[in-house]
Amino acid sequence: MTSFFVPLALLVLAGFLVISVIKIVPQGREFTVERFGRYTRTLKPGISVLTPFVEAIGRRVNMMEQVLDVPQQEVITKDNVSVKVDAIVFIQVMDAAQAAYKVDNLMYAITQLAQTNLRTVVGSMELDEVLSQRDAINTRLLSTIDHATGPWGVKVARIEIKDLTPPPDITNAMARQMKAEREKRAVITEAEGEKQSQIARAEGQKQSAILQAEGRREAAFRDAEAREREAEAEAKATAFVSEAISKGDVNAINYFIAQKYVEAFGDLARSPNAKTVIVPADFAGLTGTVAGVAQLIKTLGTDSEKPKPATPARTNTPTGGTKGA
Repeated sequence: MTSFFVPLALLVLAGFLVISVIKIVPQGREFTVERFGRYTRTLKPGISVLTPFVEAIGRRVNMMEQVLDVPQQEVITKDNVSVKVDAIVFIQVMDAAQAAYKVDNLMYAITQLAQTNLRTVVGSMELDEVLSQRDAINTRLLSTIDHATGPWGVKVARIEIKDLTPPPDITNAMARQMKAEREKRAVITEAEGEKQSQIARAEGQKQSAILQAEGRREAAFRDAEAREREAEAEAKATAFVSEAISKGDVNAINYFIAQKYVEAFGDLARSPNAKTVIVPADFAGLTGTVAGVAQLIKTLGTDSEKPKPATPARTNTPTGGTKGA
């Protein structure tokens, strides 16, 4: 029996030595090695051999990027508004020895550090800034926490505010403010549309007035031309009649009398107070006078077209001559 247990004990001891001496480090991890309780080196991923009974594995450190949840907390802003804030932090261990031996309970330390700085940053800003400047808060937190965790061999990749919850009364006030802002924008848009519509109508009225003024000017120009032609005709008739008067024609004198007579009779007919128009008994004579004047004008026109006779040459008679017998 003794010969059987001795080889078995030696086999178990050999297996224990192999397990304690040969170490396999998985990818994404690093192991620290301690010699009699003192840190000596760091094992990288792969297989490594330790000195038996002298070296041992100290800490197993996760070197991959990790997500750390920062618990929700109430923070008083600069304008005395209480808001609930929580965040998440993305960290990665860069030096396994520092992360293992520089700080005790690394995750708890980073959580407390993030909570403290989050309370400081949010407390220095007003509520409107906190709600609208999350990126600025994240940047400030990242710079502060990364600087603080540098001696621990930890790199803070990024930090994000996950939730911001104002009090219910503030939330209701913000909802009313947003509604009022949207209503104001709607009123401004509607007023702008009405303004453009009025401008378009005014422009159309302006163009219409310009066209109407041009039409009235054209009509006035044509009316003036007609009056000018009528005046020219009247002037020619007056000239003919005046020429006839200078020659002693009675019908020419009657022309002016008949013209005034007709104008006075027309005014009498157009008078709004006149109920009855009495035609004078000698109206037929007036018609004959006008016809005579027309014949006169025709005659004058014919005479003006005839060539004028040549003036006979004057013959000088000698005063001192004697008649022949």
